[in-house]
Amino acid sequence: METPDDTTKPAATEDPTGAEAKPTGIAAQDWAAAAADPRYRAAVVDLLGALAYGELAAFERLAEDAKLAPTLEDKAELAAMAAAEFHHFARLRDRLTEVGEAAHEAMEPFATALDDFHRQTAPSDWLEGLVKAYVGDSIASDFYREVAVRLDSDTRTLVLAVLDDTGHASFAVEKVRAAIDADPRVGGRLALWARRLMGEALSQAQRVVADRDALSTMLVGGVADGFDLAEVGRMFSRITEAHTKRMAALGLAA
Repeated sequence: METPDDTTKPAATEDPTGAEAKPTGIAAQDWAAAAADPRYRAAVVDLLGALAYGELAAFERLAEDAKLAPTLEDKAELAAMAAAEFHHFARLRDRLTEVGEAAHEAMEPFATALDDFHRQTAPSDWLEGLVKAYVGDSIASDFYREVAVRLDSDTRTLVLAVLDDTGHASFAVEKVRAAIDADPRVGGRLALWARRLMGEALSQAQRVVADRDALSTMLVGGVADGFDLAEVGRMFSRITEAHTKRMAALGLAA
């Protein structure tokens, strides 16, 4: 789900000296050690549940989008991406089972918010579907990558692995730019659509965090080290900046 450039990498993980900062606190621990804190365990179960439902929804959406594909080649590309998303979901489901949690119970608290987002942003055509997958999935990836740097090493490795690019980013950019080149009027409509997606996605992310005490505690520093309210604001600023760069990659005005 990541973009073809480096815009999804959280700025907080970068060291201005060029040397990679060593993890500290929970980020330096493995799951066995970190999960001894029940608050942290609850936050991770929430995080994996939200991510798992997001991957399952992405699988369903890509399978539906394949029906709108104008060519058999495009249909096959989207079907392959859908299969990759389901593989990501299966890894998260299996991990939840490994730590003694039922995947369906972990996902349940997030189903309504994500279903509402997809219902409110149902694409009207093939191009809107591509922009939604590129913009919406990338915003979600940005959010989870920001959180991942403060997770224990085992959970962080899993989260980053399931955020691997399924190929949708470069595919969407290629198809959308070609459509705009063929008919420049398409660009204005898709730019408005992408801005709507950005607003809805951020609102949905904020709603999910606000509704789950364990997740919100992790974000503001009650569990994970060094993450305060000011940093939450900077995090959303970085996500917005990355969105602007993706819009430029699509050939759209932010």
